[in-house]
Amino acid sequence: LKLVCFVSSVLLFCEFLIYYVVIFQCRWPEVKGEAHMGKKETSTSVLKAMILADTHLLGEIKGHWLDKLRREWQMERSFQTALWLLQPDIVFILGDVFDEGKWSSPQAWADDVRRFRKMFKHPVSTELVVIVGNHDIGFHYEMTTYKVNRFEKVFNFTSGKLITRKGINFVVVNSVAMEGDGCAVCRASEAKLLALSHKLNCSQQKPNHSSKRCSDVEQLPASEPILLQHYPLYRKSDAECSGEDSAPPQEKNIPFQEKYDVLSQEASQKLLWWFHPRLILSGHTHSACEVLHAGKTPEISVPSFSWRNRNNPSFIMGSMTPTDFSLQKCFLPYESRVFTIYCAAGALLVILILAHFQLLTPPFYFAQRLISKHKA
Repeated sequence: LKLVCFVSSVLLFCEFLIYYVVIFQCRWPEVKGEAHMGKKETSTSVLKAMILADTHLLGEIKGHWLDKLRREWQMERSFQTALWLLQPDIVFILGDVFDEGKWSSPQAWADDVRRFRKMFKHPVSTELVVIVGNHDIGFHYEMTTYKVNRFEKVFNFTSGKLITRKGINFVVVNSVAMEGDGCAVCRASEAKLLALSHKLNCSQQKPNHSSKRCSDVEQLPASEPILLQHYPLYRKSDAECSGEDSAPPQEKNIPFQEKYDVLSQEASQKLLWWFHPRLILSGHTHSACEVLHAGKTPEISVPSFSWRNRNNPSFIMGSMTPTDFSLQKCFLPYESRVFTIYCAAGALLVILILAHFQLLTPPFYFAQRLISKHKA
């Protein structure tokens, strides 16, 4: 009975309670002016957004069943615990939801979607927005209309879609389609982004300065948009990135390849010109990075949410208003620490079992027995 209680307690802590202990320490950041608001005003005017990336749910081709079971349990417990403790208004997943979406069969795709919905189920009060990534529909050379439509049907995703919540504009971008080679999917995606850019720019003009081109345009909230995409905008490498969850030192100086690791310089410039965003949120690199584009536009690369890609996964907590935002990182349990707890518990368990069966002789008596044998 003691043995069962000991083992059960260790399992309960490492596989369930530890997520509450760690995530309970995370707090929503304050935005300017929030300190002077009442609780009621804050809840109605500040949008609480949870941002994560690169969940990479394993597929049937490369995914070992034990690896699947372990990683999916970890992500499910982390996500559900964060929802319960933090109660965000909206959750954004910045692409690469699946690991094998680019080549999965219809049956495998359906199975992956079923598992995703179980892991990331959420209450009606929390909205879930999923962005497309290269592992979901393939890199540009693998991307097809069928794969894009399949993803759009499940997640209600459209490149160039505007999501407005509490006066805050979020622009959803299919960054895989920003190849610039005029492919069918690329043309359609860029056309939608350009039309949305026109609407947003017209909405930000003052009434007495609005041009004739904006006379018949639908008016949107005048807030500068936040871009949501999978690929980061162009940067040479992660050499300037810092923090405990940035890329390892041996990888930081490896040059990034355009249209593979990051968007091309041309596509990056287009998005900056079209939208003049106040913030860009991206994933793909599996490591954290903060970049300032053109000296004024911050981009946050969100690390992977999966322990398969990192020892220290995390997500971003954002408190946002139409004019300001504040971001805070929330780390999940370190996998190395969980293994350390298991190893320590295993060693203690062995000692207790040996002591119970009187196989663990105290050193004094052990030495005395050796001396007596030697004399004999």
